[in-house]
Amino acid sequence: MYGSEKVSEDSERTAFRKAEKKYKLYYDSTLKKKKQPKQVDLSEVLDFNSILESWKSNALIPPGIVPLQSDSGHPFFCLENRPGFCFIPGGLSIEEQCQWIKESLISFPQPPNRTNHNAFYGPIHDLFVAAKEKKVLVEEVGSSSPPPSGLDSSFSNGDPKAWKLVEEQEVSSRGKGCKPISASVLLRKLRWSTLGLQFEWSKAGDTQLLFFIFFLMIGLRNYDVSLPHNKIPDALCGLAKRLAAPAMPKGEDFKPEAAIVNYFGLGDTLGGHLDDMEKDWSKPIVSMSLGCKAIFLLGGKSREDPPLAMFLRSGDVVLMAGEARECYHGVPRIFTDKENAEILALELQFSKEEDHCFLEYIQTSRININIRQVF
Repeated sequence: MYGSEKVSEDSERTAFRKAEKKYKLYYDSTLKKKKQPKQVDLSEVLDFNSILESWKSNALIPPGIVPLQSDSGHPFFCLENRPGFCFIPGGLSIEEQCQWIKESLISFPQPPNRTNHNAFYGPIHDLFVAAKEKKVLVEEVGSSSPPPSGLDSSFSNGDPKAWKLVEEQEVSSRGKGCKPISASVLLRKLRWSTLGLQFEWSKAGDTQLLFFIFFLMIGLRNYDVSLPHNKIPDALCGLAKRLAAPAMPKGEDFKPEAAIVNYFGLGDTLGGHLDDMEKDWSKPIVSMSLGCKAIFLLGGKSREDPPLAMFLRSGDVVLMAGEARECYHGVPRIFTDKENAEILALELQFSKEEDHCFLEYIQTSRININIRQVF
């Protein structure tokens, strides 16, 4: 009986959903003392690091993969059956990786950039610094401030509050009405921030990556040019333009206008979706991976198309333009264990610094910066 139910359940899943389930983190429930991740068959996951080494040493390339070189001489790979997709292994130097990890934690969540915390707590300044200083976020008693921009009343329970970061010792003097939340907890619950032109997530206060992708999938989001925003930093713009070049239409330059920074912790996933809100799909999305290794799924134009699985390591860059923009894609797994995270170079670089907060964060996290031309 149970076997037939399992078959029926599997038959109702799309090919993309089956792949997500295959690679997702699950724990062995038979072990009582210590949770151990279940073993996953990774034999079918494309490893562009190995492919690059093979190509360099003996010019051998798996079928369907096309090796090319950018104008700067950096090798990258395309897929014959996914036009517009490019994979640049090690596209970012170790110095660039460290730079953008720091920016992602210090600068990118700063207002007026919006994060998943905005809907509940309003804009939070200097969250990373506050976490280092062990500050807590407290609700201001008697506050009657207006709700944060874009917050639906159903998420605020009709009772908007103001929040403030304070020293831990200050909490006890505020009485029983306060509801302190550790800044370090909020940092760990940071799931996304937006740079440049800001998204309007249908006025929904999603705090989990799951909800983030839910609104992405059902189309309840758009760019709202009226929302306060800063331009994408010049250094990031310059980097994105350089990286985008292999996927750009001939004679055109990439114009970075918006970016989403995704923050992944242990067990976090990004469900299958399309990035379809930009005007011109011939322009690529430039996606940069930082931190712990992940599995990336690249499907087809239907969820029924079996996706390709590939490893994303820190420093890898993915470009998706043209037909590839119509392909479902997602991240079902990140590897935070020491054996599989593959961040030794990052650890060595960050360990040289007096401040080990970046090292401690990235040892169990992945950051993805994806940059878009909107118009």
